[in-house]
Amino acid sequence: MSIPQSRKEGPKFINTIPTKEGGLDVMIPILKEYINNKAENSPKKPLGPFKTDISIYQNPPANGMRITWIGHTSILIEIDGIRILTDPVWSQRVSFSQLIGPKRFFQPPLSLEQLPSIDVVICSHDHYDHLDEATIRFFAGKNVPFITPLGVPKYLIKWGISASLIHEVDWGDKVMIKNCSITACPSRHFSGRGITHRNETLWASFVIKGPQHNIYFGADSGWSPDFEKIGETYGPFDLTLLEIGAYGKYWPDIHMGPDNASNAHLALKGKLMMPIHWATFNLAPHAWYEPGEKLVAFAQQKNIDLLLPEPGQPTDVTGPYNSNWWQRFMSEGN
Repeated sequence: MSIPQSRKEGPKFINTIPTKEGGLDVMIPILKEYINNKAENSPKKPLGPFKTDISIYQNPPANGMRITWIGHTSILIEIDGIRILTDPVWSQRVSFSQLIGPKRFFQPPLSLEQLPSIDVVICSHDHYDHLDEATIRFFAGKNVPFITPLGVPKYLIKWGISASLIHEVDWGDKVMIKNCSITACPSRHFSGRGITHRNETLWASFVIKGPQHNIYFGADSGWSPDFEKIGETYGPFDLTLLEIGAYGKYWPDIHMGPDNASNAHLALKGKLMMPIHWATFNLAPHAWYEPGEKLVAFAQQKNIDLLLPEPGQPTDVTGPYNSNWWQRFMSEGN
């Protein structure tokens, strides 16, 4: 199966299948759902502190693959001799202002200054919880390459990243970083950092393939037949990184939730699944811990092996592992 390149209607990118993104007709019911729901959207108990033992990075992972979940979709991926940082967000809020908007549940487990050397940064799309201006500015002048979908480089250049360091990709495009190939693939989502100019930049998922290992980074996506196409073309995957949080009954097309995420893992021909995009920001009317609890149940039903490390814990990818870390912070009675 071939991976399609992106398509446009006028100046706007469109998904491979019809997608309801969430305009005012959807936002009003979501707001009512927020007002009326009694779920613990944000933790009553402070999460963490989580701390990363940075001395671990002095030695490569024994089997060539190690993951450190910083939170949300910010992940330090070590695969076959290179280090990749995805969607780096270190700010306190994911918003146009640090005075308002969703605030992080726990502090980043290591500072930007403590990061080991990075071979490339992947930015999946331009939403605030994936593309953080303050964090990107940290990398200005540090000679770190970036891979971003079409249109996104304008933000990076504005924030100090040299255009010569940016690989701007369409779906199907491949970038070689040392001996590792990184290929942009479709995801079912949307873009925009405000009410206007929606979908004028592209969104993407990524296949990360080294000489020995193969990882799928899903970023943000609703369920799509493209998962099966990607699995047939680039799978099987040693590890899939798939979003399980920020779902709701009024916008199923752009976020999957645990059930569809586990289905996507199977369609991708994944061996091990790690959930991302949960337990970091309050972005949907469900309990902050609910995605993890539900995913564990679905995985048991569907015979899926999970990798569930604690935030900030460098974890060798050798097989199933569930730290159950979130249960330490759940309020009594849940």
